[in-house]
This record gives sequence, C-alpha cells and structure tokens, in this order.
Amino acid sequence: MAVHGRLFENIMYFARVLRAAGLPVGPGRVIDAVRAVEAAGLENRQDFYWALHCVFVNRRDQRELFDQAFHVFWRNPQMLEKAMAMLLPTVRTEGEEKEKAAGDKRLADAMFGDTPDVSEREGDEREVELDATLTYSDKEMLRTMDFESMSAEEIAKAKAIIARMRLPIMQVPTRRFVADPSGPRIDMRRSMRAGLRTGGSQIPLRRRSRSLRHPPLVILCDVSGSMSHYSRMFLHFLHAITNDRDRVHTFTFGTRLTNVTRYLRQSDVDVALQKVGEVVEDWSGGTRIGECLKEFNTVWSRRVLGQGAVLLLISDGLDRDAGEGLDSQMERLHKSCRRLIWLNPLLRYSGFEPKSKGIQAILPHVDDFRPVHNLNSLQDLADALMKQGPRTEESVSEWSTQAA
Repeated sequence: MAVHGRLFENIMYFARVLRAAGLPVGPGRVIDAVRAVEAAGLENRQDFYWALHCVFVNRRDQRELFDQAFHVFWRNPQMLEKAMAMLLPTVRTEGEEKEKAAGDKRLADAMFGDTPDVSEREGDEREVELDATLTYSDKEMLRTMDFESMSAEEIAKAKAIIARMRLPIMQVPTRRFVADPSGPRIDMRRSMRAGLRTGGSQIPLRRRSRSLRHPPLVILCDVSGSMSHYSRMFLHFLHAITNDRDRVHTFTFGTRLTNVTRYLRQSDVDVALQKVGEVVEDWSGGTRIGECLKEFNTVWSRRVLGQGAVLLLISDGLDRDAGEGLDSQMERLHKSCRRLIWLNPLLRYSGFEPKSKGIQAILPHVDDFRPVHNLNSLQDLADALMKQGPRTEESVSEWSTQAA
C-alpha cells in the first residue's frame, strides 16, 4: 500500500511525544510503526489506532498515556480542548483528580514543552510566580516531591538518582568461622598444624571468629491499580538493589503472585522492566493480598526466607477480599523472617488512620511501618535496614493500638 503526504513524518513526531512522555520508544519502533500502518491501511481510524498501539505499547501501565497522546496528537476535538486546558495553571484537589493530573502533566510536558508560556507576554512579575509554582524544581524539592505529582522530566531525574542508590543491610553472623588474629575462639586445628611445623616444641595459638554476611533480602511489591503510580518507581529502585548485591528475591502481587527476580537481574533497566511488564499479568488490577501471601508461604517461603532474611512488603494494604485470611498468613510470614518492614505510601497523609480491614490485619505482624512516596523515604529505608534492635517498633505499636 502506498501512503502519501506527511503521514510518516507525523508518526515520527508522535513517537517523539511518546518518548518525551516516558515510553521507551526508539528508532526501530518508529520503522515498525510505519510498516504496521502500511499493512493495516488508513480506511478505518480504529485500525490505525491499534496498529500504532501494538508497536508502541508493551506494558499495561502505558495504555492510558498512549490513549491520551493519540487522541490529542491526531486531532480528536474533545481531547484537543482538554490539551489546551493543560497549558493553563490549574488547582486540583487531592484524591483521584491529583492522580489523574500527574499523567496529564507528563503528557502536557511532552507535547507542549517548547511552547512559550503565556505569562511571558504579561510581565515579569507573573512569569516569576508561574515558574515558582508550576515548573521550578531543584534537587532538594525533587527529593521531597511525591512520585505521583512528578512531571516526565522530574521522573527521569528521579530515576537517575534511584539508579545510584545503594541499600546497606546490617551484616549478621553465620555458622561458618574464618581466621581472625583477634577472634574470641581458639582454632585448635590450625593451632596443631602450626605446632607440627615447629616440631612440637611450642604450639602457637590460632584464633577464629564467625564470618559475617548480609542476610537475604526479599521484596513483595504490590502492583495493583491503587499502587500503580508508585510501583513503577519502586521497580527502578528494586532493579538498582538487585544489581548491587546477591541474594535479592523480588515478587509482585495483585490478584496473583509473580516471581520477577531473574528479570530484574538484567543490567539494562529498560530491558528488565520491559520483561517484567510482559510476565506480570495483573498490573493495575485488583488486590488479593491474603491469597498472594498464602501462595508465597506455601511455595516460596522455605526457598527464599532462609538464613534470617529481611522482608520488605510494599503495599497500601487495600484488599479486595477485605482482609480475609490475611491475619494468619501475615503471622506465618512474620515468623519466617528476621525482620518484616512494611512500606506504605498512604502514610504520607498526616490524617492517615488504619481503618481498612486489610491494614488492621497486617499491622500487628510487622516490625517497622514506614512511608514510601518520594526519594527521601527510599533513602531513609537504609536506616531501618541497619537496625538490629527489638522486632516490635514503638511506631508499629502505636498504629496497632489505633487499629484495635
């Protein structure tokens, strides 16, 4: 099929918009998109939409952004009005509008990033005010900014910072011993061998101490719809720590449990996350925490929670099954690991109360309860993993009392 006009050029520009909005689109996909359009034809708008969709979208979390970008770029009148509204300063409330604003902001940055600001024509005073409230973000502000409110550029900077993060875990003694001149124990075998070298006239004492090693790190990451704005950034963080140390095991869960450890061991983060997106079938779906933990305890617990493993549970605790069977599974999980740390993005709200049945079932069985919604919260996680104190933290006891 021969296609004339500037269609190919427009497809290339559309690919640039998607790449600026955060989708992994390269030159190869642009060529594939042109071939797909040639094969599908232009008689039907839906065929054109799905031809581009099958090339540019490879993960469920990319669908909404692609859909918005397609209708805006290819001149849908209703979506064009919405895109023009993005250019104006808006005030949004917390909740669903705030979540939706994050995607709109990234799309607006991608499509209209080079457009002169209206404030430039209305005086310097208006320009400074608009820049300060909508576009200015230095490193300090970036570290305290909520992931869901970041623009595409800010997300790219945050990902670069996350890629350099390291997560230290306290070293724990193992059953093995190593030679140590100042060790607390005498190594009789090495001492006797050293004595034989001198003919038995004297026996120099050799000492030993227990070897130290980082315990295994196991992560259970919620990828349900209520966590979708955070789980993408968490996977970048999990990729960084998986490639920084050994014995890291990562699982995602929503309505089912998926082991993604081997995919996150890829050195290229884009390749790793693309493979994770292909194997995780319940992305941005519902949440059945109890059933997923039951599968983990039955199939994986004995394999990965040995040698005093530290477990990170990343979830908001909102369960579709209203916490059914969750209490017993959390109790078993807590007894199987050295330390269980719950990272919940809902803690970023000052008025948070543990009213959900899922949260009430989880709280009594965790050792540390922490917020995780920005770069600073990820950095503070290192402090929690270096602690060797009692299993039950005062902060958890406080929340458990409120839940009761």
